[in-house]
Amino acid sequence: MMIKIKNFRNSLLNNDFITLIKKGLKTLFGLSILVGIFTSCENVNPELGLKQGVWRGQISTQGNDIPFNFDVQKEDGAYQIQLINGLEKLDIDDIDILEDSLFFDMHIFDISVKAKIYNDSLVGTYTKNYAENYVLPFKAFHGKKGRFDNISSSNIFDGSWETIFTDKEGKEISAIGIFKKEGEAFRGTFLSKTGDYRYLDGYTVKDTMYLYTFDGNHIYKFRAYKENDSILKGEYWSGKTSYKTFVSVKNDTVALPDPNSLTYLKDGFDRIEFSFPDLDGNLISPQDEKYKDKVLIVQILGTWCPNCMDETRFLSDWYNKNQSKGVEIIGLAYEIKPEFEYARERVLSMKEKLNVPYDFVIAGTSSTKSASESLPMLNKVMSFPTSIVIDRTGKVRRIHTGFSGPATGNHYEEFVDDFNQFMKDIIDE
Repeated sequence: MMIKIKNFRNSLLNNDFITLIKKGLKTLFGLSILVGIFTSCENVNPELGLKQGVWRGQISTQGNDIPFNFDVQKEDGAYQIQLINGLEKLDIDDIDILEDSLFFDMHIFDISVKAKIYNDSLVGTYTKNYAENYVLPFKAFHGKKGRFDNISSSNIFDGSWETIFTDKEGKEISAIGIFKKEGEAFRGTFLSKTGDYRYLDGYTVKDTMYLYTFDGNHIYKFRAYKENDSILKGEYWSGKTSYKTFVSVKNDTVALPDPNSLTYLKDGFDRIEFSFPDLDGNLISPQDEKYKDKVLIVQILGTWCPNCMDETRFLSDWYNKNQSKGVEIIGLAYEIKPEFEYARERVLSMKEKLNVPYDFVIAGTSSTKSASESLPMLNKVMSFPTSIVIDRTGKVRRIHTGFSGPATGNHYEEFVDDFNQFMKDIIDE
């Protein structure tokens, strides 16, 4: 994907740029940049850019430095940047360079990085634009491959671990840790009944493991030590403020509750009804002519949700292969801000960047409470994403809570096989 550098002089008149100034440029380097914008537009040099090759980034939060990599390439005056998060690569776009400063957005998320360019380094900030005062320090260093230098790992943590996370208030969350040594790297994830923790990788030192992730939105660090052959005790830092402890017990037969049993229709209901505006403001319902006599999947999601991104990629590929068989998908987007235009912009951005071929509506705001209230025939919506399969008669046949994505390995493969067989049976009825 080629990314063209924007013309900043024209963008001065753009409302989005004005918003960017108000929200983000008043940082440790931003004031000097602002002076440069308004006093020396003639001196803007859009060809000043980044060194090509791999960089190691670092976001600092809660006393931890969360490392990650990104790759910079340039062809015909256009930059390509890919965020490298373990085994996944994510395109970064909306790249702007103004004199000695770099600006880019994080993939499909409403998140921005702003940094001053030095010869072999970047110094700046990481900002969640939709959250109040969510600004973290960002640095990057050219030529640093991998998250760490000279790592090694052992296989003493390999396997499945029954895990209980406990937050500061004492609330407990059940999960399954799955870890594996791969070469010198140490990789894994945690599965929970609302989805997985996506791609984690790191290393081990003697009886201690370290795992990290940064996918543009999630910022995680896990540290745990092996108390004995069957018990781990650890800590988990997430984002700007979240902190949990956890205890894990080795258990290769542990399983989570059936994700098809957690969300269900209340007594007296056998179908889903709603009427939400599509991206053009037209009200859309499952009872519309377009969906009549079709097998329909209703996807409950948010563009801010990396697990929803994984499910959206999966459903997009499946839809492209099966649309001719009489199937449709409607994505119900629950976005962070209630304003329709903001939500529409975020969904359009996701559709473009992920090449999503199916329909979306704006359904509400990004809380399970909002989603539950908008779909009162359900017992509750407990996770983004959640998918609902409806047969050709309009009857609900399955509701799947959460999504275990590609980072979960065999768990994902088993889901894919089960989904494909279930959908084939519904389509062929």
